[in-house]
Amino acid sequence: MEKIVTIERFILDSQPEDALGDFTNLLYDIALATKVISAKTLRAGLVDILGRAGSSNIQGEDQQILDIFADQAIRKLCDHTGRLCVMASEEHEDIIPIPPSYRKGRYVLVFDPLDGSSNIDVNVSTGTIFGIFRCLEWKNRGRLEDCLQPANKLVGAGYVLYGTSTMLVYSTGSGVHAFTLDPDLGEFLLSHEDIRIPETPSYSSANFSYFERWSDGVRAFARWLRSETDQEKVPSERYIGSLVADFHRNLLMGGIFFYPGQEGTPNGKLRLLYEAGPLAFIAHQAGGYASDGRQPILEINPLTLHQRVPFFIGNRSLVRKAEAFIQELDVSN
Repeated sequence: MEKIVTIERFILDSQPEDALGDFTNLLYDIALATKVISAKTLRAGLVDILGRAGSSNIQGEDQQILDIFADQAIRKLCDHTGRLCVMASEEHEDIIPIPPSYRKGRYVLVFDPLDGSSNIDVNVSTGTIFGIFRCLEWKNRGRLEDCLQPANKLVGAGYVLYGTSTMLVYSTGSGVHAFTLDPDLGEFLLSHEDIRIPETPSYSSANFSYFERWSDGVRAFARWLRSETDQEKVPSERYIGSLVADFHRNLLMGGIFFYPGQEGTPNGKLRLLYEAGPLAFIAHQAGGYASDGRQPILEINPLTLHQRVPFFIGNRSLVRKAEAFIQELDVSN
């Protein structure tokens, strides 16, 4: 019988000998919350959690009922443990303080509780994205400044894909590892260790219906992707419209996902703090690269909780090529 490694065992075995255990337990808290979310998503057609909840989040987007459930699940499983000093969620306008009745912790949790929730009603994959920072000053209980850190300050990041199976992928700065939820055991089991993005890209992922609204540089890059002049193999075009699902496929198979700015929305759609930053951290650990088209995502200092950025992520060679086209055709204009 092959060795079975649960996520709890893997996290414990990976922590330093002198670790206090708070970070390890925080990761397991997040894993537990996503098990709860997974259980609901798998039963989405059987219980009353489909459709809109009748309210909008800070982004002005209609909130799905499962959006709200996922946000509450993560908050309620993480706010009382003494491991966090503050949280921030895509669903909330302001930071989420830790209640004064609970002990303050040394970490900061930022998260998108349910990415791709617009796909819920049509049974397309969704996901959760999270990032973990250290509290900047121990004497302070938790402030906006603790959340507004660049992604190169992350001490851990990950995502959970709710698809045909539920998979949790995370990194603490020493490789990228994936765990698949066994529904019979109720445990995440190690399924992919030390993931590396393949050098040969298989897919390009973008919403090409916006092609005419992209900048000259982005359009030139998109044309180059479809050309065999400079490449031995043209990546196939695959776009789900669920960031976690698109990124996960390209992480395992190689390729690039991009959601650039366009006419009317020059900064694009995706949030730096909750989406682009954590995924950039994971891509970097897997040998890939993420950029806003001009600079590394990891180096961008967030100015607001809900700041948006153009986003290019995947194989380093492809993202660098996108930067080159943008530098040549857009920056000088």
